[in-house]
Amino acid sequence: MTRLRRWARAYFALQAVAGGAWWVAVFTWPAVREATLGDLDPVAVAVFDIPLFVVASALAAMGFKAAAVVAAGWTTLVATALAVYATITTEAGWGVVVMAAAAAGSLLAVCVVVLDRIPTDWVIRGPFAFRTADARRTVAANVTGTFAQIVVFWGLFLVVIPLVIATLERRWAVGLAVSGFAGVVGVVGVVALVLASGLGIWSAIVMSTLGDGTPLPSSTANRLVIAGPYRWVRNPMALAGIAQGVAVGLILSSWLVIVYAVAGSLVWNYVVRPQEEADLELRFGDQFLRYRRAVRCWVPRRPRSAP
Repeated sequence: MTRLRRWARAYFALQAVAGGAWWVAVFTWPAVREATLGDLDPVAVAVFDIPLFVVASALAAMGFKAAAVVAAGWTTLVATALAVYATITTEAGWGVVVMAAAAAGSLLAVCVVVLDRIPTDWVIRGPFAFRTADARRTVAANVTGTFAQIVVFWGLFLVVIPLVIATLERRWAVGLAVSGFAGVVGVVGVVALVLASGLGIWSAIVMSTLGDGTPLPSSTANRLVIAGPYRWVRNPMALAGIAQGVAVGLILSSWLVIVYAVAGSLVWNYVVRPQEEADLELRFGDQFLRYRRAVRCWVPRRPRSAP
């Protein structure tokens, strides 16, 4: 049995135990029932959830692939249904949070059980597949394209999605009280957002002017860029984006937006970065390997030696 498969089965075992404990709490403590199910009839929900969530997760932990598919599918369905219910009624918000986390874990685990891997390569297909930019494009065209990307991506990932998350957080009544520190937290968020945005713009300009390309994977640089912020850290734009997401969460006083930013950092580090670095090694060979040895991925520092 592979290490990943052991992890997946352990996850389903933990999910089965946690699910069983949750149902005990639902029928024992009214506060838990109200926070996670609202006015839904717990008996009616339990009739379906116990066999399709708790029992199916336990069977998946024993190695039954069909049970893993059932558990993951049911968990995703419940998380979606609870999200709709909580948005309409403002009840069961914590149930949405818990089941959304369970759905994410179940989907990862079922991929391992069924495919024996997590298909990270799916993320960089289509418009996000790695392709070098047209070398005939001028620097001005690359800079223009880069700033167009910034407007689109920052508008989506730093404005639209966080506002939706923060709105749902309030609607689901799962916010954490920071009323006494909201002003200070907001100021810290604004300062962090300005600094992180400055780093992102600086990195984008250096990439588009020196790399003969843009930061977008489908129009990536033709040259390995090791100037500017790239001399101090290998992924300054990713670092800036994560800091921006956390800063927006602070400004909105939304812990779910901060979780969204942290989750994005995990996706980038474990899904996107390995694919990106494999592409850079393929195209630039020893030059990139020397650079990777000299400059850290996340923590800025002066290079040990000239790459």
